[in-house]
Amino acid sequence: MHPAFSVIFLTTLIGVGQGLFLAIFTGQSYSAVELLPLEDSVQFYGTGAMIALLFLTAGLIASVFHLGHPERAWRAASRWRTSWLSREVIALPLVMALVLIFGLMHYFGWDTVLFTSKTGARLQLTLIVGTLGAIATFALFLCTGMIYAAIKFLQEWSSPLTVINYLLLGTMSGFTLATAFASYAAPDLTHFFGIWTTIITFAAFLSRSASLIRNARIKFKSSMQTALGIRHTQIQQKSMGFMGGSVNTRDFFHHKTRLFMRSIKWLFLVLVFPLPLFFLWVGMETGNGATLLTAFIIQYIGLLAERWLFFAQANHPQNLYYQTV
Repeated sequence: MHPAFSVIFLTTLIGVGQGLFLAIFTGQSYSAVELLPLEDSVQFYGTGAMIALLFLTAGLIASVFHLGHPERAWRAASRWRTSWLSREVIALPLVMALVLIFGLMHYFGWDTVLFTSKTGARLQLTLIVGTLGAIATFALFLCTGMIYAAIKFLQEWSSPLTVINYLLLGTMSGFTLATAFASYAAPDLTHFFGIWTTIITFAAFLSRSASLIRNARIKFKSSMQTALGIRHTQIQQKSMGFMGGSVNTRDFFHHKTRLFMRSIKWLFLVLVFPLPLFFLWVGMETGNGATLLTAFIIQYIGLLAERWLFFAQANHPQNLYYQTV
């Protein structure tokens, strides 16, 4: 497939926003049961939620550039019963609304302790809103991943690994940013988020590597024989049927060499996994927030390459005709 940069930025930006919100909510949940020190509600939780909202908003804006008629975008939600895209269109604003409410409650002190256990654990009103936001966030990950995993004839995408990778890679990037943010706003939580980032990064590496191995071993169901209904073992295509380009030759193939495809695969593997972890641990050991922020920037650049490859690797069956001359 031909990767659309608007969709690449959409999926990576909202992934960071979702992951950052999950990290902020995780930190507050640990604090509520006294496993972590209490942090300033406005500076850490409020500001962190607003940064997550900025990434979610940036992703939503990026998606507009993929639309032929943005003024009709609202119609995308009308098929929610059968379309994962429609469900994503509904889930994204819901997540944004809950993240906004969560952040505003911390900013303006609209919080109260509803219950305190004998052990000192506290149930706060913001935790209830955060729980709803976390559920909506996981639902958004599911919707985004299933948009592609549900397409059966694109065998590279049609796998549970697609959904798992969207979840882990987005959460990983958000926790990496949370580690950098904590070094400025809540230094006591830096190692907490750094350790969680490392765990999630290893899980994401295993999951994404599994998908790459799976895709390299795919036995495609479509062939010239199945397309034509002819069992002959030797079928040669001499022409695409026309001399000029068309939407079939532009939008369903990446037009890159095999060397480029191999190079970008190894590039993203290095930029997304080992290199950010190196900067992450150096930053945690030295207490340098700039190094931790560098880890996030490197990782996000790698995620752009990863998402490009994800789309480009999908081999549309129509290429049996339109990419052979």
